[in-house]
Amino acid sequence: MAAGPAVRTHDGRLVPGAVGGWLATYGGLAWPAGWCLLLGGVGLVAGGLALLGRWRWSGVLALALGCAGAALVGTGLRVVARDGSPLAGLASQRAAGVLWVTVRDDPRLLAVRGTGGGMGGGPEVAVPARVDQASVGGRSWRLSGRVVVLAPAEGWRSLLPSQRVRLHAQLGPPLGRDLTVAMLSTRAPPDEVGPPSWTQRLAGRLRAGLRDAAAGLPPGARGLLPGLVVGDTSGMDPVLAADFRTTGLSHLTAVSGMNVTLVVGAVLLLLRALSAGPMLSALAGGVALVGFVLLARPSPSVLRAAVMGGVTLLALAVGRSRSVLPALAASVLGLLWWQPELARSAGFALSVVATAGLVLLAPGWTAALRAHRVPAGVAEGLAVAAAAFVVTAPLLAGLGGAVSLVTVPANLLAAPAVAPATVLGLLAAVVSPASAGVAHALATVAGVPAGWIAVVAEHGAAVPAAALPWPAGWRGGAVLAVALAVLWAAARSAAARRVGLAVLVGAVLVGLPVRALTPAWPPSGWLLAACDVGQGDALAVHAGGDSAVVVDAGPDPVAVDACLHRLGVRRVSLLVLTHLHADHVGGLSGVLHGRQVGAVATGPLHEPGWAWRAVTAEASGARVPLLALQAGEVREVAGVRIEVLGPERAFHGTRSDPNNSSVVLRVAAHGHTMLLSGDAEIDAQRALLRDRPGELPAEVLKVPHHGSAYSDPAFLGAVHAQVGIVSVGEGNDYGHPSPLLLAELDRLGVRILRTDTSGDIVVCEQDGRLVVYPRARGSPAG
Repeated sequence: MAAGPAVRTHDGRLVPGAVGGWLATYGGLAWPAGWCLLLGGVGLVAGGLALLGRWRWSGVLALALGCAGAALVGTGLRVVARDGSPLAGLASQRAAGVLWVTVRDDPRLLAVRGTGGGMGGGPEVAVPARVDQASVGGRSWRLSGRVVVLAPAEGWRSLLPSQRVRLHAQLGPPLGRDLTVAMLSTRAPPDEVGPPSWTQRLAGRLRAGLRDAAAGLPPGARGLLPGLVVGDTSGMDPVLAADFRTTGLSHLTAVSGMNVTLVVGAVLLLLRALSAGPMLSALAGGVALVGFVLLARPSPSVLRAAVMGGVTLLALAVGRSRSVLPALAASVLGLLWWQPELARSAGFALSVVATAGLVLLAPGWTAALRAHRVPAGVAEGLAVAAAAFVVTAPLLAGLGGAVSLVTVPANLLAAPAVAPATVLGLLAAVVSPASAGVAHALATVAGVPAGWIAVVAEHGAAVPAAALPWPAGWRGGAVLAVALAVLWAAARSAAARRVGLAVLVGAVLVGLPVRALTPAWPPSGWLLAACDVGQGDALAVHAGGDSAVVVDAGPDPVAVDACLHRLGVRRVSLLVLTHLHADHVGGLSGVLHGRQVGAVATGPLHEPGWAWRAVTAEASGARVPLLALQAGEVREVAGVRIEVLGPERAFHGTRSDPNNSSVVLRVAAHGHTMLLSGDAEIDAQRALLRDRPGELPAEVLKVPHHGSAYSDPAFLGAVHAQVGIVSVGEGNDYGHPSPLLLAELDRLGVRILRTDTSGDIVVCEQDGRLVVYPRARGSPAG
């Protein structure tokens, strides 16, 4: 559909300048400072010469070259300051010292790395900060430079922007191409923590009030509501967050121009209903904008969103399309001058193109749909969702390597719930210091539309082929952009639309039979499944119907939830956590997501402490009891016999006490036996050989510790396994599985299957014998 005559009313004269400035800044951040200054000067001179020209496009060219030159000069000067900082030299030497830093933005939780090497490191955060003072090697400096602190989540995650802290850290070169001077790495909690500013204290109190008010909501809405209102996703279910990415709804949980538009728009509508004058409305709208920025934290991303939201409000307020595009272009130039690193920010690019799509495409598409007698509300919602998809899909495909096919319907279904959830949630945050009861009541009402959005995301992500794989990187994004442009042009022809419909019908008619003929997963009669969760363990023992006993949860909630979903597991009779390393417990919330869990059972060692606290908090939040397993204990679940072989007691003083203290299980089902050994190493294996030699033989062995070299050949031989399953991550840093161990298993005649090469692996009982199916090939391995 064409955008109609409205397209001709846009004033695009500033657009070349914005594009030139953006591209120049993007390149300048990666170039030496000298090149930036030289090319910037050339650009300014060339722009001045072009301005003297008399040809038709001389003004446009002059603007583009001038903006590009100015951007390069500005970026070059900042690169000079970055590279000339004493911190840059110290970082190149990887020096260590004491630094005083001021937090610039909220700490960002990093993905938990599998601890397959036997380490007990916990979650980490990246903290954007500014160094104020440094003391290294007996010398001290007072300076100002941007850094990123990599630190343990405990002690650092609760810091607020504007807080000043002291830390002992090692300096290293920055990882990205921006104005960061150094990376600071520390394993210690912050020291001498100063108070935050009054604005950050107020924002922190209001955000905490919103979280408390939402605490009683159902699981989906509980973590989602703070994300919708102020972008606080700290309590959001990781599986739900993945569903949002699949369905193209992630923008709802990031502070964006839409949040600003909703909040300020609600204030303006209220004032209009009260017949307030233009001056009062403008003043109130400005106060609301400033207040929202303070609540959501005045970080670069929030200020960027405020500017983009202001452009959208301008479009709504003036009703003149000619004034909107120049405002957007000027905003881009201003933001890039203020924060040059935004040129390389995916969030910035998405904000700009989404705003451009809203003001350029949506009005014309809405009019076209109305001309075809589509109701006004439906036409506007469909046009906005379609415009957002068209302009952001190439970027999202290039970033994530996938194209969501459910984005438009998901956004269309979620759209009516966004405004009430956001506005009511904001009111709950504002009143929370005065009345927790009123805040809870408001959050309860807001939880209804928030819950609907969660349902849309969960069901949308469950649609077959909801997201199609796509080449990642700029090439993949460019290919999709060209494809969408061709489809858009072709859609203006009635004949092309008929051909497209025929192709779609043909794809459905061919795809459904192919899908029907695809081998079912899991195969019938499955007994044991080893989930492909990367560098970690997650096993499921079938307990009949949609029930299973799950042993370990892997490092990633999304991966283990997806595996259990593929297996059809909706009820977990018992979840056993063999030990508390992150690659076995990090995915706990994924097992709990949307499932009835009877109990969570652990071994005798509650270390590392951070993991035990996380497990107890997760179990308590889900109202699931915690059990302590004892050696010799036997449980019967739907014909499945689970015997705890060890450990008799927690190990201390070994190479890895948590690994050696792993719970070791012997599972018997349908006349077949499986030994699940966790990460038990040589000390634990020798103890089992000594204490329970007659109970070790099993047909299937879950190879200990991801196939590490820390295994006793005598233990491996005593199991007499026919099949060995290695749960291991592709390309892991630990050298797992060990070639020596694989050679030993081969000598023993054990058939080895690995999750890094076979994907999910299931062991089935068929016609009285065991058959092993790797999901990657969909055929039995024997």
